[in-house]
Amino acid sequence: MNPTPTPDSRLEALRRWLDQHAGRLGLAPDSLAPVSGDASFRRYFRLQAAGGTLIAMDAPPPHEDCTPFVRIAGLLARGGLRVPDILAQDLDQGFLLLSDLGDRTFYDALRDGLDQDEAALQRHYRGALRALVALQRCPADGLPPYDEPRLLEELAVFPEWYLRTHLGYTPDAAADAALADIFRLLAQRAAAQPRVLVHRDFHSPNLMLGPDELDPAPGIIDFQDALDGPISYDIASLALDARTTWDEARQLDWAIRYWEYARTAGLPVPDDFARFHVDYEWMGLQRNLRILGVFARLSHRDGKHHYLDHMPRVQAYVRQVAGRYAVFRPLLRLLDQAERVPQADGYSF
Repeated sequence: MNPTPTPDSRLEALRRWLDQHAGRLGLAPDSLAPVSGDASFRRYFRLQAAGGTLIAMDAPPPHEDCTPFVRIAGLLARGGLRVPDILAQDLDQGFLLLSDLGDRTFYDALRDGLDQDEAALQRHYRGALRALVALQRCPADGLPPYDEPRLLEELAVFPEWYLRTHLGYTPDAAADAALADIFRLLAQRAAAQPRVLVHRDFHSPNLMLGPDELDPAPGIIDFQDALDGPISYDIASLALDARTTWDEARQLDWAIRYWEYARTAGLPVPDDFARFHVDYEWMGLQRNLRILGVFARLSHRDGKHHYLDHMPRVQAYVRQVAGRYAVFRPLLRLLDQAERVPQADGYSF
């Protein structure tokens, strides 16, 4: 068995692969500079090319598979969305060369004060809502189903990594049973919704401002994990953003606007917004319980402790929704007990 390549050997292999395309595209492989990584094994680099810059993706097999990225990029591009063009690919090695959608995400812009300019904020976010509707009109045929078993399976990270590992709290049998009942309710309600193409992380770090900031159509990235799933999932991702705090009035405004755009486009949202609002809030609760577990795992298992910075926001979103529905009172009681326990390994919020 060959040893797992080190990051340096992957980088050298990526440079050699780019050298093969240098003449055709005017690449300068020695100009590779890290752009970002994410919660997976993927890495991204920017490099100089004829006429501007391009993005190289390193997705090391067997940890990652570029095939879904290539397939869904084509699907979304045909739907009129701004996604990276794939200029070269080597799926066996896990390398892609992509067009560059820019270096400024919505998240970057918000940290630079976009939320202080209400007109600009609304222009970009309404553009994102329209893009979401366009994304949901793309066919989801053949994508893996985001069904009740998968929704339930995802929630297992909450008790394992958030409660037990991060908080050092082990629920008793009664609390475990109550949590299982809540998980089942959330998964059943989500699975009963009409299904569309779901991005799964349609939020500020994955939406790019265009080169002309007056253009409200966002660039969309990190879509390779798209599924065929509940229609409310992506609006919950956007309005209950784990990286950016939005108050309830803002959340409601964007949820209503999305619902209006979706109805106009003929998407299968409920005719009654009140019903859709419950769907979207319960969907957001499922997502944010999972995120608490995922962020805890990224910290404790993978050493990516910066994800803990976002936990208070996600906790607040969980409590916001759980506090509105009597059926979730056992969850609030469990959280009240668990979050009083001294933090494991010295971590605190």
